[in-house]
Amino acid sequence: MFKKLVGIEPLELIPSANEKLESFAQTVILHEDKPASVAEIVARIGDADGVLLSHRTTLGQDALEQCPNVKYIGMCCSLYSPESANVAIQYANSRGITVKGVRDYGDEGVVEYVISELVRCLHGFGNTADGSSRQAWSGIPREITGLKVGIVGLGKSGGMVADALRFFGAEISYFARSEKEDAKAKGYQFLPLKQLLNENEVIVTCLNKNTILLHEAEFEQLGNRKILFNTGLSPAWDAAPFEKWLNGDNVVYCDTLGALGDERFLKYSYVHCLQVSSGRTQQAFRRLSEKVLANLTAYFKTQ
Repeated sequence: MFKKLVGIEPLELIPSANEKLESFAQTVILHEDKPASVAEIVARIGDADGVLLSHRTTLGQDALEQCPNVKYIGMCCSLYSPESANVAIQYANSRGITVKGVRDYGDEGVVEYVISELVRCLHGFGNTADGSSRQAWSGIPREITGLKVGIVGLGKSGGMVADALRFFGAEISYFARSEKEDAKAKGYQFLPLKQLLNENEVIVTCLNKNTILLHEAEFEQLGNRKILFNTGLSPAWDAAPFEKWLNGDNVVYCDTLGALGDERFLKYSYVHCLQVSSGRTQQAFRRLSEKVLANLTAYFKTQ
């Protein structure tokens, strides 16, 4: 049991999970706002041996150096790699601090977002930002059936998007670090990135945070008259060639401003950004809570 467990910012756990935290520590303190500075992070942690945080705050070496009692850091958010994390994991590990994160708790909502927006685009459902009727992408309403879709990054989220689109009849190809046997068994074609961009009408990037694969050469291969989705937490592209590509006859979909990268891109009428995370659902908060508690339980089994 921790002597003190501190949530340094809103954790977005369900109420029953917050109550369950009491069983892991003598004292539990859950802050309801984001700390404004490193000094405030340090003050909130104080002499705590357990720390919880979400995705909003960076817990770096500068703060951890001033918190000698910390033994456990629980990330109530996605952890894909030390390089993309908002915690200085390598430094923490060098001090013997255990860092645990979660994965795959909000993917279902993201899949629904992609299907919803793609259907609206192809059929011309709804209105544009200025209130005028939206035109079908090809002039005449189309189905997903037969649509050529390229997935960039075939992890859990990308795989779910691919499976959903295939259910509706799309032809799926993908680029990943290596060819995947399960994808091959489903009939998904593995292609080099530039070929994938060139040959598909729709591209969906499903990459880890801070992973950029679309540079100037890639946008040249992507060409014109394309639909681009980014479902990641950060842009999958360099800003300059992306903005140049936007001036063509193309359309972009991102759920969050973080995925789009810059507010200035919102001025383009064919950039569709909800500015809200499609993965933040009632079910996702429940899955997040269960995984955070499971990490705590597993940690104490090893102590």
